[in-house]
Amino acid sequence: MPEGRAGRRDVLASDDDRDAVAGLLSTALAEGRLTSGEHAERVGSAYAARTVSELSALTADLPASPDEHAGHELTVPGELVDRCLLCLLLILCPPAGIALLLAARRRGTAGSPRAAR
Repeated sequence: MPEGRAGRRDVLASDDDRDAVAGLLSTALAEGRLTSGEHAERVGSAYAARTVSELSALTADLPASPDEHAGHELTVPGELVDRCLLCLLLILCPPAGIALLLAARRRGTAGSPRAAR
């Protein structure tokens, strides 16, 4: 979160600032860092926030960027990504299923014959 003009954190937040925080919170929800209740509460607080410091408090316990948690990336060999497992994860734990699907796509294994077994 930018510190605002002259480094002051008590400056009024803009709609773009609120939208950026809501986006970070949605990413945290998708990654399983927040429950849906926590997400809803924090997003509501983000849109009600008046200052940048109020917005910063809503994301203080979350990683600021993907680089901070890059070492915790899910590693899945292509042979383990099968459609049944993916469907099961998408139903029981959507964030984990989505992470598995995205990891497989990044590695080029999603949709391949080996992944479809």
